[in-house]
Amino acid sequence: MSGYSAFARFYDKLTANIDYRKRGEYFHEIIKKFKTTSGNILLDLACGTGSISEVMADLGYDVIGVDNSDEMLGIAIEKKFGSGSSIQYLCQDMRRLDMYGTVDVTICALDSINHLPSIEDVRKVFEGVAFFSELEGLFIFDVNTLYKHRNILADNTFTYEAEGVYCVWENTLNRETDDVHMNLEFFEELDNGLYERSSDSFSEKAYSEADLERVLAESGFKLLAKYGDDTFAPPADDTQRIVYVARCIRNGQNI
Repeated sequence: MSGYSAFARFYDKLTANIDYRKRGEYFHEIIKKFKTTSGNILLDLACGTGSISEVMADLGYDVIGVDNSDEMLGIAIEKKFGSGSSIQYLCQDMRRLDMYGTVDVTICALDSINHLPSIEDVRKVFEGVAFFSELEGLFIFDVNTLYKHRNILADNTFTYEAEGVYCVWENTLNRETDDVHMNLEFFEELDNGLYERSSDSFSEKAYSEADLERVLAESGFKLLAKYGDDTFAPPADDTQRIVYVARCIRNGQNI
């Protein structure tokens, strides 16, 4: 799993098209629909630069953000100081989650699960979330689909331009495994008008719905719903992102 050492500096500029407020409110609607626990502690797993954490805190949740990138968390903490929120941030690999207590809701957004290299790594994350969830706590996560890997990401190259930075994003699809390797080249404009080049790379793995649902069940969760592309409709054949909603029905602290 990449630490996003170079990408972190440009992440917010290059993802400015994402409406984090809308995504946070979407998760909030899901939580209101299914939540049965009385507490309000929310874990934002793989929180990145804290954009969704900030929205969820503004919506009234007591937020804990966990990410494995010091660089990403540094930006998240700057946002926290700017907003005055009380978000707690922890630098951890989500496969080795270690919390102070249990949480009522866990969200894991923006295809973070796809960055795990194997289904056994997914299992470690799911088991960790179960261990630190209240009984009947919610686990909401999204994944990029096989369709997106094969037809949208594929072997395509994308370019992005934002204030002070130009990015070339090149994908390579392994057609046997449906994994996509992503190489990013950044060209940052300096004060003297020249450009400084840096790069980052990472991979995404597509997991089948059957594998994810099996590991969810084996880790102590009951699947409540699956939604396609940030809607409340079921996934279709050409859905690019599936949102899973699950309830913790057993955890390590209550066995």
